[in-house]
Formats: sequence, C-alpha cells, structure tokens
Amino acid sequence: MCGRLALTLPPDSVAHLFDASFLTATNMEPRYNVCPTQDILACVLKDGTRRIVTFRWGFIPRWYKSPNDGPLLINARSETIADKPAFKSSARTRRCLIPASGFYEWTKADDGGKDPSYIYPQNGDAFAFAGVWRDWTSPEGDMLSTAAIVTCAANDEIAAIHHRMPVVVAPADFGLWLGEEGKGAATLMKPAPLGVVASHRVSRDVNSSRADGAQLVDPVHA
Repeated sequence: MCGRLALTLPPDSVAHLFDASFLTATNMEPRYNVCPTQDILACVLKDGTRRIVTFRWGFIPRWYKSPNDGPLLINARSETIADKPAFKSSARTRRCLIPASGFYEWTKADDGGKDPSYIYPQNGDAFAFAGVWRDWTSPEGDMLSTAAIVTCAANDEIAAIHHRMPVVVAPADFGLWLGEEGKGAATLMKPAPLGVVASHRVSRDVNSSRADGAQLVDPVHA
C-alpha cells in the first residue's frame, strides 16, 4: 500500500535522476503530503526519449464514465497486474517511474488512533517507484492522464509497519522498466533489498490531507 508520499526534489533534480527532460514546463514546489487525486511527476518513454510528465494519482480504467465511476485505483498489485482488466494493457506498454522523497504508512496505536511512519531512502535523495499509466477520455472528450503505483509484499524492514510497499526500481533497471530494453520488467516487481529503506515515526499532523510542510517528516518519539 502507498497512500501518501512526499516529493521535495526540485524539478531539475527529478529530471537529472532519470536522465530525462520535461515534456512541458513545470514549476512544482516541495510537497510533504501528496494525496491521491493530486498531481504527481513521472518519467515515461515517449518516442524513444525519457520525458518527465504530470499525472493524476489515481488510475482511471477506460470504461469509467467519470473519475468517480468506481474504486480509486492509486495502487496496482504486482501479483495481479498482468491479469487485471484495469491494468494489464498498461503493464505491457505504459509503464512509468514515479519519484518520491519518501512515503507514509500507519500503524494502529493503543489509544485507537493511527501513528504514521515516514519511509525514505537509506541512501540518496529519492525513490523511483514502478508505476503504470493511461490517458483516460471522458464521454465528453476531455482527457486526463492518470497513474498508479505498483506495490508488492513488504520486506522485513517494512513489514512491522505495513504488509505492502511500493516496488522500488534501482537506477540500473530504469531502462528495463520503461521498456527501453525489451522484456523482463516483471522480474523487477519484488520487495526492495534490505538496506535500501529507512523509517521513523512522525507526527500525527500528517494524518490530515490538508497538512503540509517540512515538519511533517521530522522524527518524533514513539
């Protein structure tokens, strides 16, 4: 599961991460609490060139009559992505890489509330999550570019917080996931190796979708 993320890198650093260029000009400020249905950045392969584009976080299948015509598909399970009607075409031909400085997961507390943890790269500035995308067109002809993050079983470092985690793609595998290197992308859909991620408890302030700011990722005592 991945339901909130942070992206604090400036746009030019995102482009450098993927050795890509922006398809259109983007001036996105640091964001510490990105929520589903909001815009996210992603790297795609377009006409043989890596491009940074903007997607709505929340994949919309072609048969939806409106964005709210069914479940909000923010994640795609790696175990079923090749067979699910919503995702199977995109899993073959429309894969992307979604940058994130980190993401949040929650555990139930003794008082009945939920305590968030911030999960971030052990080394480096950002994760590159495996993603799938599609352009959805409404019955009126309006188009919306949408994406979902691919998830897998959590590794041992994350399992105590949550049983799922995003698929983290290593830089050496960017080309394979994007489709530059032929077949074999399915082999990347596995938990991150130990030592790739770190985590710490953060304030419950992030539980509000309206909250933002660098203080949200500051560690707090359990």
